[in-house]
Amino acid sequence: MISKLYELRADLLLLSVAIAWGVTFLMVQDAINTTPVYAFLFFRFAIASVLMFFIAYKFLNEINKKTIAYGVILGLFLFSAFATQTFGLVYTKSSIVAFITGLNVIVVPFLAYFIFKDFISKNVLIATVIAVIGLYLLTMSGVLTIGKGELLTLICAFLFALQIIFTGKFSKEVNVFLLVLFQLITVAVLSLIFSLNIDNVTFNLTYDYAFFKAVIITAVFATVYAFLIQTYMQQFTTATKTAIIFAMEPVSASIFAYLSVGEVLTSIQLTGAILIVFATVIAELKFKKKLKHTL
Repeated sequence: MISKLYELRADLLLLSVAIAWGVTFLMVQDAINTTPVYAFLFFRFAIASVLMFFIAYKFLNEINKKTIAYGVILGLFLFSAFATQTFGLVYTKSSIVAFITGLNVIVVPFLAYFIFKDFISKNVLIATVIAVIGLYLLTMSGVLTIGKGELLTLICAFLFALQIIFTGKFSKEVNVFLLVLFQLITVAVLSLIFSLNIDNVTFNLTYDYAFFKAVIITAVFATVYAFLIQTYMQQFTTATKTAIIFAMEPVSASIFAYLSVGEVLTSIQLTGAILIVFATVIAELKFKKKLKHTL
């Protein structure tokens, strides 16, 4: 019974992460219209790293090579996912990138099985298929072909899947706060390197209200809060369920877009959003039923 409550709490908090990412989506989109992508990522993750340092300060005496290595690995997965996604946007439509990125929901269970032999239940597999169909209906507005942009974004989906899977494993072995700290520092450093080599400007930006609003809110809620909750709560739930819950990100983004700027979903998109919600409910109810049976 206690384990069920811990898992339910973890799933609800992971849902709050998906909502945080969805709510800040428009904000990030507006910010990168005037700020180079990697420069924005650098400021976002640099501020997040400083905030995370103060949160993890009392655990600094627990730093060891294993913690640093695990944090760097997760940071490499996360930054590489951002990088391939960004380059993918150069070659194909954002709606196609959004859909293919969301395919990590079905990549996660298979990678978890092949890498760690994690059991995949039939019910969770059904939920992942429903989530993918929902993602397609919600995000797709173009013809899906196999080109450079699609291949880059497919790599991005695999990288996000790996970040989710290894977060679940690493969070059980080292201090969670330090693990998040070194992950964020890794992304900040790599973003700075890429920005200095690719972006037109890195520091000579327009430091206006919109910039600071986007950077600070995404640093606090979409980065520190999101990755700390993800890392801590994945100790109590599976990587596959985490991926299904994270599929709620585009749903929350659509709802926020409707509430803030009046962006209306088509009937097809609305059907997709409902299917994603349905998938998360199926995963939760079926999993709870299985736990009850085993107890």
